[in-house]
Amino acid sequence: MALTLHDLKHEKVGACVSGGLDSRTIAKVLTEDGVDVVAFTADLGQPDEVDIADIRKRMKPCGVDTILVDLKREMGEACFEVIEAQAMYDGGYWNSTGIGRAVTVRGLIGAMHKQRCTVLSHGATGRGNDQMRFERYTNVLAPKMKVYAPWRDPELLALFPGRTQMAVYLASFGIPAPAGKKDKKYSTDANLAGLSHEAEDLESIETPMTIVTPTMGVWPMQAPDKPEKVTIRFEKGRAVAINGKAVDPVRAMILANTLGGRNGVGMKHALENRIIGTKSRGVYEAPGMELLGTALRFLYQAVLDRRATALFQQLSKLVADQIYDGRYYDPMTQAARAAIRVFARPASGTVAVSLYKGNIFFHALSDCPASLYNEADSSMEASNGLNPVSSQGFAEIQSVEARMMAVARQIRL
Repeated sequence: MALTLHDLKHEKVGACVSGGLDSRTIAKVLTEDGVDVVAFTADLGQPDEVDIADIRKRMKPCGVDTILVDLKREMGEACFEVIEAQAMYDGGYWNSTGIGRAVTVRGLIGAMHKQRCTVLSHGATGRGNDQMRFERYTNVLAPKMKVYAPWRDPELLALFPGRTQMAVYLASFGIPAPAGKKDKKYSTDANLAGLSHEAEDLESIETPMTIVTPTMGVWPMQAPDKPEKVTIRFEKGRAVAINGKAVDPVRAMILANTLGGRNGVGMKHALENRIIGTKSRGVYEAPGMELLGTALRFLYQAVLDRRATALFQQLSKLVADQIYDGRYYDPMTQAARAAIRVFARPASGTVAVSLYKGNIFFHALSDCPASLYNEADSSMEASNGLNPVSSQGFAEIQSVEARMMAVARQIRL
């Protein structure tokens, strides 16, 4: 049974907030109704927040105290897990929001337990994916905790059919809340992995993706005219050094975001399939994920044989779908990730690439002891590699099946 505003009278509510118009409106409505509320914000290394502590200031006039939970380390590790799995969703984009929700709910629930909260409240729309992610992660991580979804509460939907009504409501309490910036006609969700842009003008598929102003970099046409070379050292599928400098996951993502962003890397468009069955249009930027992920893909190509690659690709899609669906902690996801770690074990080597106007070009792979590539075997020139004559027997074996299929008239053109 869905909770409504009137069910919260004797509960302590932990509200997940971003400091935006929705968050402030919900917080003010709850406090005005006498609900005991504590706000929580996850620090995921959001590149669109100059000072994340400002969220506390934005929420304070709404009558709530905000607890800031530092989850940058956890977010950096999650980025590496997604890169290791090469987990990309519809249109081949890195699902930064999906993995961000897994980290957020897990981190905030722990903080909410310390404050003895009995209800988690989220501001996700009743038409999108995040409502399902917040709810499911709460259910699997804290099954006794209740969930309040304000934008599925008929009373709040009637009061606030749009952003204009929210702004008017807050203004009645002297809380400044512009309904939106005139120069930005879409909404953004951000974390260390990247940014997702959607809604408003982007809802029309006749609107070009280039109305988005990148936060983490530039569009390819605005990138420098000179290629930039980047060298990345991987150990067991994890980036441990970039351009010769040792990095941990957080530092790796920050540096890769900078390098990729200024060269226009990682801008993606998707008309994706939502969890609830509808389609959604989004523009995504994830320069660091794209840079590190592409470099690791070059390394995987060297160390995985054909059958391993086929299985890896199946597992990669499975993990990507599970992340999108809010099922990152499910046994199936963790089993797939365990198998992926087996494939990542030999993925140690140094990958050199160059970045140029949104492109990532392979330069070289070195120091990769597990590489299956043997130049002599593949050469078109005379070499001490595979004897071309020995392929005759393999070709003859193949021909037996091929001829029988023809004789049996199973192949018809």
